[in-house]
Amino acid sequence: MGSSELPPISSLPSLTSSERAAVLDLLFEPCVQLHTLSVALLQERAFPSYDDMIASIGVQLTDLGASTSTSDKEWLESILAAHPRLGDKKVDSSQSRAEQAQLHIGEDDDSKKLARLNEDYETTFPGLRYV
Repeated sequence: MGSSELPPISSLPSLTSSERAAVLDLLFEPCVQLHTLSVALLQERAFPSYDDMIASIGVQLTDLGASTSTSDKEWLESILAAHPRLGDKKVDSSQSRAEQAQLHIGEDDDSKKLARLNEDYETTFPGLRYV
């Protein structure tokens, strides 16, 4: 499997755990908590498409959000926090680097404004990032 290409969806169950984690990293953000939540799912179920796989992971995340368990909520927040802040210079995934490049942040005023907006959001919604 190349570092930036997805393998055929039918091959997911036969991949190693680290290869399935790499698939998650391509589609989402690198995140140990997401690996823990979803790597086994990619082995246990055969998906007809990546859209179906992503929808199933969405169900897992929704279940965490609907849970009354504090640890489940914290787990979900840590997964959501894996996404970089808008305008961040250091990002882990190639997809996020491309998204950040589209912001065309170059002016100091724009960068400062975006940093302030990120801070306002994170103050309003502790533990979350605007994604």
